[in-house]
Amino acid sequence: MEWLIKIGQLLLSLSILVLLHEGGHFAAAKLFKTRVEKFYLFFDFLFPFPNLLKFSLFKIKRGETEYGLGWFPLGGYVKIAGMLDESADKEALKNPPQPWEYRSKKAWQRLIIILGGIIVNLFLGFFIYSMTLMVWGEKYLPTENAKYGIWVTDSLGYSIGLQNGDKILSVDNEPVKAFHQVMGRVVIDQAKSIQVERNGEKLNIPITTEFIRDAIKKVKKTGIIEPRIPFFIGGFAPDSPAEAAGLKVGDQIVALNNEPVMFFDQFFEKIGSFKDQVVTVSVLRGSDSLHFEIKTTPEGRIGVGPQSYVELAKQGIFEFRVQKYSFFASIPAGFKKAVKVIVDYAKQLKLMFSPQTEAYKQVGGFKSIASIFPATWDWEAFWNLTAFLSLVLAFMNFLPIPMLDGGYMIFILYEMITGKPPGEKFMEYANMIGFILILALLLYANLNDFF
Repeated sequence: MEWLIKIGQLLLSLSILVLLHEGGHFAAAKLFKTRVEKFYLFFDFLFPFPNLLKFSLFKIKRGETEYGLGWFPLGGYVKIAGMLDESADKEALKNPPQPWEYRSKKAWQRLIIILGGIIVNLFLGFFIYSMTLMVWGEKYLPTENAKYGIWVTDSLGYSIGLQNGDKILSVDNEPVKAFHQVMGRVVIDQAKSIQVERNGEKLNIPITTEFIRDAIKKVKKTGIIEPRIPFFIGGFAPDSPAEAAGLKVGDQIVALNNEPVMFFDQFFEKIGSFKDQVVTVSVLRGSDSLHFEIKTTPEGRIGVGPQSYVELAKQGIFEFRVQKYSFFASIPAGFKKAVKVIVDYAKQLKLMFSPQTEAYKQVGGFKSIASIFPATWDWEAFWNLTAFLSLVLAFMNFLPIPMLDGGYMIFILYEMITGKPPGEKFMEYANMIGFILILALLLYANLNDFF
C-alpha cells in the first residue's frame, strides 16, 4: 500500500510537470502562429522508440491540434509542425517549409519556442516554493538545538572520528542552519572538515575523499548521523518480547539491569550483549518508575523502536524553529530556495563526473524518484518535491544534449551566430547520438535501481 501511495504521488507530480512543461512549448508556438499537431500527456508510443506500440488511451481533435492521453505513463510531448521531435516524423520534413511550420520561423522565435518548457519549469519551481513557504512556513531543527549532540547511525561516521554526543558546530568552519542539512553540505560541497564540541572542547574532524565516496552510497539509507535521542518507545516489532511484558508506546526506557541508559544508542549497544537472556528494563511512565523482566531474542533484542526526534519535538523535548512568511516575503524566499536547489543539483552532477567519488553508481531511475515521496499522502511534502522535480526537469532539459531542449538551443544559437543552420545530415546524426545517450542513461539508471 505504501508503494501505491508513492507511485500515485509520482504520477500526479509528473503529470502536472509534463502538462505545464509541454504547455510552455505550446503557448510559445501559438504566440508565433506555429501549428501544433499533437499535445499528449504521456507517450502514445514506447518511449524512446517512436514507432513502437503506437496507440493512445484517449484523444480528441480541437482545431488543428490533437489532444490525447498516451499509454506509456511517463513524460509527454507536443508535436510542432516542421520540427523533428520525440515523434521522429522525418517524412513531413521532406516537403517545402510552410508559413505555419517551426522551421519557417525566425531563429529567435524558434529559440523562445524551445525554451518555453524550461522557462515554465523554472517559474513553477520558484512559484511552488514561494506558496509552500507562505502556507506552511519553514520548519526545521536548528543545528544548535540538537541539544544531546549526534547519534552516529553508521560505522562510517566513526571511521573519521565522530562520536555519539558530539555537538556539530560547523562544516568547513561555516555554521549550518538546519541539522538535516549537515551531511548534505559535507557531501555536496565535498567538505574538508567538521567542527564539533566534545566534553566542552572544540575539535576539528578531517574529512577524507574516501569518506565522501562512501557517504554518497550510504547517506540516503542511514543518514550517517541523527540527533541523539532519549529512548521513548515509538513502536513494537511483531511478537515483541517487550510488548508482551507490558511496555507501552510512550514509555521512556531509562535503565538496563539497573544501569542507567539515557539515550537510545546506549541501550541499543548494551542490549546486544544479552542474547537469549532475561534482563531488567526500567521505564518512566508518566510519574511512575516501572521495572520489567524481559527475555531477549537470540539476537539480543526486545522488539522495540524509538520515537524519532521529529516526534519528540511534539513533546517539547527538541525545539524546532518555524519561520513564517507573508505573501510578499515568500516571493524572495521562494526564489532564493529555488536558486539553491539548482546550484546544489549542479554540484551533484559535478560529483557524478568525479571518478574518485563513484557518485555515478548512485544514479537512480523511476524507482528512486518514487522512493523520495512519503509513504503517506502529505501535501506539503508533495508540493515541495514537485517544485524540486520541476527545477531538476528544467536543469536536465537545459543540458546541451541533442533531442533535449538544450540540444536544440545550441543548434539555434549556432545558426544565430553563423547565419546558417547546421546541415540536415549533421542534425540527423546528432539526434541519433542524443537518442542513444538518453536511452543509455534510462537503462543505466533503472538497472541501478534493479540491482
